[in-house]
Amino acid sequence: MTARDTFLAEAEALLGPRGLTRDAGLMAPWLTDWRGRFTGRALAMASPATTREVAALIRLCAAHGVPIVPQGGNSSMSGGATPSPQGDALLLSLRRMNAIREIDSEARRATCEAGLVLQSLHEAAGEIGLRFPLTLGGKGSATVGGLIATNAGGSQVLRHGPMRALVLGLETVLADGSVLSQLTPLKKDNRGFDLKQLFIGSEGTLGIVTAATLRLVPAVADRVVIWAGVASLAMARTLLLYCEDAAGQALEGFEVLPQRCLATVLDHLPAARAPLAGPHAWHVLIEVVADAAGREPLNEHCEAMMAGAFARGLLNDAVIAASEAQAEAFWLLRESIAPAERAHGPAVQHDISVPVERMPEFVAAAVPAIEAAWPGTEAVAFGHLGDGNVHFHVIAPPGSAPDWMAGDGKAISREVHDLVTRWGGSISAEHGIGQLKREELARLGDPAALDIMRRIKRALDPADLLNPGKLVQVFAPGV
Repeated sequence: MTARDTFLAEAEALLGPRGLTRDAGLMAPWLTDWRGRFTGRALAMASPATTREVAALIRLCAAHGVPIVPQGGNSSMSGGATPSPQGDALLLSLRRMNAIREIDSEARRATCEAGLVLQSLHEAAGEIGLRFPLTLGGKGSATVGGLIATNAGGSQVLRHGPMRALVLGLETVLADGSVLSQLTPLKKDNRGFDLKQLFIGSEGTLGIVTAATLRLVPAVADRVVIWAGVASLAMARTLLLYCEDAAGQALEGFEVLPQRCLATVLDHLPAARAPLAGPHAWHVLIEVVADAAGREPLNEHCEAMMAGAFARGLLNDAVIAASEAQAEAFWLLRESIAPAERAHGPAVQHDISVPVERMPEFVAAAVPAIEAAWPGTEAVAFGHLGDGNVHFHVIAPPGSAPDWMAGDGKAISREVHDLVTRWGGSISAEHGIGQLKREELARLGDPAALDIMRRIKRALDPADLLNPGKLVQVFAPGV
């Protein structure tokens, strides 16, 4: 019996027949990332049911030197949950650990396991008159653990922040199998480092998150969704500042997209209709919400806010959704940009951020620069104007060769990342680094910050067994 066979036999004895599989057909859907860019192999797929089993499994992996690739809903946008082609790693699925351990309406928090799907958390919170204020297109597959591992954002970051702002406590299994349990939240706690922040956004490279205590907020009693047309992204930024003053904390979403994005979506969705008559250089999707206490005047307040924006010359046209169905139709247009582009042809997609106040001038400079350097391409920018996060996509020229992504596409991404760095921004705003951007982070990241990250990685995972090859490359000690 080989060392690998011994390890697998011990793992199967530990987890039982439901907890470990070597069946190629069962593993296959989980070995390719969501975008289809990376495909790997695995020794087996482990599906522990409890934190105790996770801890015991990690101790076993440490004893045998077996790398571990943790995975939630396999919806990573940067290949962060895909094993390498070497096939020497164990794929660790947390999907069986999907319980809500406690949900407290008075404390407004929920303690849930890492494999809980975001949509299920939304439903559970709704049953007690609360909500978890983070949503995204993949809410039906993304898990709590994956959202924490990537510090996920979404359309509500403007008001509520990313996962870092919503995680009150964590339970994490470390590389040696010990369990760091910090699920009980305290408003004030000055006992040294806030250790949970080390694991949020670490992409499973420092520890395996098995449970979390999350902040809940009052349910939305009413919302108003507005679609507006503006002359420029700079004007959209001015409109945002006006709406922040006029609506305050009730302003929950502020998304922007250019006319060319809307046109692509309308071509992709034959039943969809443009919200406004005629084209506009930029479109803005605004959402204002109210809990029960502020429900009555919300619609009137938004009408007055839009009238004030018109009077100030901040927009060219606008419509307030007349029903919940129309509000959902507005959001569907925004959420369909990525699939519409995929149907349109190959594109390199960049999840980037720059300082919020510089977003309009960055887009105005970057779009023509990229299109001029690579004739025939089409560069589009859309996303969350309020937090400086823009999805900057560059669509290949019509009829491009199959290897366009590996050639021009890679060169374009390098130039986009150079531009972002020169503007004081980040090459990853909410999708993580994974394996897709690891080399770019090493090339462009601050040397001092990268050195600290590598030191932390070596301290917590000296054998480099937790999600190796992701986020940062661990060099030999002293290098």
